Formats: sequence, C-alpha cells, structure tokens
Amino acid sequence: MIKHNHKECTSSLVPVRDALDVISGKWKLQIIISISSGNNRFREIERSIPKISSKVLAKELKDLEEHQLIKRTVYDDSPVLVEYTALPYSDTLDPVIKALYDWGLQHRKKILNK
Repeated sequence: MIKHNHKECTSSLVPVRDALDVISGKWKLQIIISISSGNNRFREIERSIPKISSKVLAKELKDLEEHQLIKRTVYDDSPVLVEYTALPYSDTLDPVIKALYDWGLQHRKKILNK
C-alpha cells in the first residue's frame, strides 16, 4: 500500500466527511427510503421506521430539508396538512443506498454465518 502525504490524505477525507455529515446516523437514509416509497406525512414516515421517536424524526426531516434532499409542503387546509417529498437531488443517493444494502446483506451473512 502506498503511503500518501498529509495533503493527499486530507483531500481524500474531506469529501467523505462532507457526505457523512449529510447522511450520518441511523435514521436519515431510512427516512429518505420511506419518503421515496410513498410515505409523505409525518405519521406515515414515523410508522414506517421502527423505533424512531417523533422528536428525532422532526430533527432529521429538518436536516434533510436543509440539505435539499426533501421538500416540506404545508397545505393551508383545516386541519393543516404537511407533506414531505423526495427532491430529485435525493436520487443521487440511490447508488449509495444500493451499495449499503448489498454490503449489509453480505455482512449479515458473514457475521451470522448464513
């Protein structure tokens, strides 16, 4: 293995750190998958993801909206209706999600010997 100097190493790490800052944690990708699967209301998203709390979901939705991965739309009905939709930019995560899915299956088989 070739050892890289500090500058080369940092230039490799920064984009990975930036990506992880956006999708870090165990909930963000699950939320994107849920919304992309048609769960557009808060309670639908919450019910589709086991063990996520309302407080955490609200925070993560706000983060994903700030990173332009989802859109929050408020309809001025009675009662007020809020929907979340995946923006086209979230589609750029499809290869990442697929790679994590494949790796997760492989890892599960290796660890559980199945």
